[in-house]
Amino acid sequence: MFTGLVERTHKIAALEPSSEGIRLHLEKQAVTAINGDLTPWNDLLRGESIAVNGACLTLVEEGDTLAFDVIHETLRKTSLGQRSPGEGVHLERALRVGDRLGGHYVTGHVDTLGTLERIDTGDGEVIWTVSVEDSSVVRTVPKGSITLDGVSLTVVDSELDRFTIALIPHTLEVTAFSDRKEGDLLNLEMDHFGRWVQALLADQNPLSSGGDHS
Repeated sequence: MFTGLVERTHKIAALEPSSEGIRLHLEKQAVTAINGDLTPWNDLLRGESIAVNGACLTLVEEGDTLAFDVIHETLRKTSLGQRSPGEGVHLERALRVGDRLGGHYVTGHVDTLGTLERIDTGDGEVIWTVSVEDSSVVRTVPKGSITLDGVSLTVVDSELDRFTIALIPHTLEVTAFSDRKEGDLLNLEMDHFGRWVQALLADQNPLSSGGDHS
């Protein structure tokens, strides 16, 4: 479980093809950090879960780089395979019991891809219009939460197949969003509680599959 408060941004060192998909190598040195501390994490454990651009991945190697195996299924559902060496990706370690929950509950399971359709700048903020690739999977509501590339953000305006969000200067400073351009793909994760409401309204409640629930 994560919060969508990205801790730091690391650059992609290499995308190494494998029979299972790719091995994603990230530079150990962060380029931005939410708390300003760019020193490498010294307590990472192989096997721990880290959200990389919003996708929950397992750290498989810590040496000269931080390495993650990205299987074909993850490549189909996310934009990780379309990133390039030198680009920044967002990292967040799993939430610990007792941590402040400053964003919203994020599972690290990307629902679908969105396209950065339009960037508008003015009045001290940047407005993104994002179109949803599969609007049957992701729903948004004004003032609701949405996760873009692992970052917890608030929806400004909402339509069936697109929505807008506002980025303040601080968010642009501590994320890789300043490098994003129109046409880029983004990993989207719908609000966890909203997903349950959507499933219930669609009569897809897993608890209604049978059995005595009295």
